[in-house]
Amino acid sequence: MRSIRPIASALRAPASFSPSRQAALPSPCLLCLRRIPSRPSRRHQSTATNPSTSTATPDGRGSTPQSIPETHFDFFPTAIPHGPPPTGHFTIDITALKREFLQLQARAHPDLHPPESKNKAQALSARINEAYKTLQNPLLRAQYLLSLRGIEVAEDEAATVDDPELLMEVLEARERIEEAESEEELVKMKAENDERIAESVRILEGAFKQDDVESAKGEAVKLRYWINIKEGLDSWEKGKPVVLEH
Repeated sequence: MRSIRPIASALRAPASFSPSRQAALPSPCLLCLRRIPSRPSRRHQSTATNPSTSTATPDGRGSTPQSIPETHFDFFPTAIPHGPPPTGHFTIDITALKREFLQLQARAHPDLHPPESKNKAQALSARINEAYKTLQNPLLRAQYLLSLRGIEVAEDEAATVDDPELLMEVLEARERIEEAESEEELVKMKAENDERIAESVRILEGAFKQDDVESAKGEAVKLRYWINIKEGLDSWEKGKPVVLEH
């Protein structure tokens, strides 16, 4: 039977990752499967607006001045009409979000703007893309909402869950992935882990609705564990070790 304390110290929830940095998983690390893509940018914390920023008119001719939204949520008034929690919901209609994202990107395309406005259009397009990538992912969305409150879970290497049962569950999942001989052996495990992710999202919905930042922070760390397991399951190949992202 493993000692829980050494396990806990090894199971550091990873922060953001770079896809180009992969290495074989060393035996001391029992959790790090793959890291969730890029942490939310801190640029959203600026409350200043730029009245000179321009976007294309609906028919694609010319441009009109428009202020830069203050948060990622402000880019999508149709898909997220009530804004971020606690006024709005943590859960998002991803289909509606993608539809509005594509409409925004079509209007912000640099080719629809005169030469003197292309740089601004490119900057706006990048902001829209960043907002969409963050909000469509439940973990990045939770980390972003916490960062709006000054809590940077995404880059906190010490953020772990002090729960021996949870850590043992993560250990066992890690070992099952490594010992699997075929994808068929992982089907049930994928379903179980998808339910864990769904449960974390439900808990985050309630925590953010009540503006319970501490509960949301703890659950976001748990969700990072489940997302890492999902990444390991999705990237599994027979005969290849689970990769570690540093």
